Amino acid sequence: MNLFFGKKAKVTPKDSIVELRNTLQMLEKRETFLQTKIDNELKIAKANAAKNRRAALMALKRKKQYEGQIEKISGSRLTIETQVMAIENANVNLETMKAMRAGAEAMKGIHGAMDINTVDQIMEEIRDQVELANEISDVISQPVGFGVEMDEDELAAELDELEQEELDQKLMPPQIGLPSVPNHEPEEEDEEEAELRELHKSMAM
Repeated sequence: MNLFFGKKAKVTPKDSIVELRNTLQMLEKRETFLQTKIDNELKIAKANAAKNRRAALMALKRKKQYEGQIEKISGSRLTIETQVMAIENANVNLETMKAMRAGAEAMKGIHGAMDINTVDQIMEEIRDQVELANEISDVISQPVGFGVEMDEDELAAELDELEQEELDQKLMPPQIGLPSVPNHEPEEEDEEEAELRELHKSMAM
């Protein structure tokens, strides 16, 4: 049987909604057409109510038939619109469930590689490493004496002495002394310079 007719393609929710909406448009056009017919028959009935009663009655009968068709079309439209809304809601629910299932699978894949014991162990290792880093920072930040041991008390005492000396100098009154006399001793004249001086004197005579 399938050799002649082939396998029927699976209808998707989107295809169903498109088909139903096309049907709604066709019914709306049919309803508009029938309403035009009703208006025309009503005009005929009014025009022949006094002069041709038979023609007026026939027009009213056709009007009733058209109104009956419109009622059926209205019922069909309501059914199709309800079906469209149901399919849309079902499709939204389906897509929501797919997204939630994908999220659950992703979380399962993430948590599959770890458990609470593994997490606790990792956190303990992190705390140990942070504590070790803090200890190393404390050691590095301490001043290094390069083998020279310093007595803090001795340094403090020396600093006190320096401060006391500076204070004494500030409190001591200034001493006014006599101007110093330069002590210049005559330098011995060099023999060559003496000869040169004597030569100049002899040339001047």
